Amino acid sequence: MTEQLSADDWIREGLKALAKSGFTSLKADPLAKTMGVSRGSFYWHFADLGAFHAAVLKRWREIAAEQIIADVEAASDEPLKALLRRSFGARLDLERAVRNWAAFDAIAQGAVRAIDRRRLDYIEGLLDKRGLAPATAQARAQILYWTFLGFALSAAPLPAARLQALLDEVLTMVSA
Repeated sequence: MTEQLSADDWIREGLKALAKSGFTSLKADPLAKTMGVSRGSFYWHFADLGAFHAAVLKRWREIAAEQIIADVEAASDEPLKALLRRSFGARLDLERAVRNWAAFDAIAQGAVRAIDRRRLDYIEGLLDKRGLAPATAQARAQILYWTFLGFALSAAPLPAARLQALLDEVLTMVSA
């Protein structure tokens, strides 16, 4: 590889490796080999492995919460419906990998807690906007989020028509 890599290149490769092979793949040597460069390039951008892990987790939070929220807010569809379609229709390999990582690492666990709080607050806000009482919105947001986590961690593929029918039912349940 003749062009100089950026920190972003390393983070993107780290996210791919994490989703495919888990957190144990987030090391300079195997990533450098995959990218066809020396590990010196890695250390040019990151002081150590911990700094790289923190950058990977930060990017995960950006793409797994902030980007989704921005996309939902920009959609012409009703926000809760758009969020359900986006969240339940996405590939969730990275979600599973980060949550597995969090079982072994306090920093990853903190990132998961932060994203869980952000997502829950957002869902609760959407339910508030639908006119639900605050306590009801909070309870239904938690139930809806647990539903998403169960789906994400199950890794069970569903035919598109079946998934849509389930999402319609979920929307009816949280909106009733």
